[in-house]
Amino acid sequence: MRQVNKYLMELVGTFFLVLTIGCTVIGKGAGALAPLAIGASLMVMVFAGGHISGGHYNPAVTLGVWLRGKCDSRDVVPYILFQLVGAAVASGAVRFLKAGAVVVRVKPAVGPEVVAEFLFTFALVFVVLNVATAKGTAGNSFYGLAIGMTVMTGAYAVGNISGGVFNPAVALGFSLMGLSAWSGIWIYLLVQLAAGIVAALLFRGLQLEEIRAEGGVMASEHKKAAA
Repeated sequence: MRQVNKYLMELVGTFFLVLTIGCTVIGKGAGALAPLAIGASLMVMVFAGGHISGGHYNPAVTLGVWLRGKCDSRDVVPYILFQLVGAAVASGAVRFLKAGAVVVRVKPAVGPEVVAEFLFTFALVFVVLNVATAKGTAGNSFYGLAIGMTVMTGAYAVGNISGGVFNPAVALGFSLMGLSAWSGIWIYLLVQLAAGIVAALLFRGLQLEEIRAEGGVMASEHKKAAA
């Protein structure tokens, strides 16, 4: 039951993130305040579900946390699937709520899009790893704010360059809502997942002693269990 609860939390959190994105950028949305609303929605969902699932709501984050060693291998595929389902359901809700609204499709130049999405997806995953999985920040009360503000910052900085997606589930939602062309979704997916991998590798390099210590503790626990 606990496993199912984690997956459902990932669905719910991703749902509200994508719902907020769609409702604030399509038609008469939030205008210049849209990035603030989007970052805030991620922040509150991270605070709401962090203790249940870790509050990933993003396949690139799940991949990074798994490579960091803080996500069970058995959870990786279900997390991503439930995140994608949450994004798809949210897209349907947005299309219903915004029926008849004009949808302006993002038409980014490929080069700037790749760089922008890589940099801020990297930043997002790197922040998540440092504020939500590192020993030095364990038990802090600001992790949700830091994660939400990273997305807000990225959306303000490069939203007009790449759409400010930073999340494969959001990329799916963008395509389903008509905000981006299906032909370009592979760019978002490959770049964002690559950024998650690089962020995890850099984190492991910077926190090498912590990673090694955790490995020693796990090995010791396995030996005790075997005995």
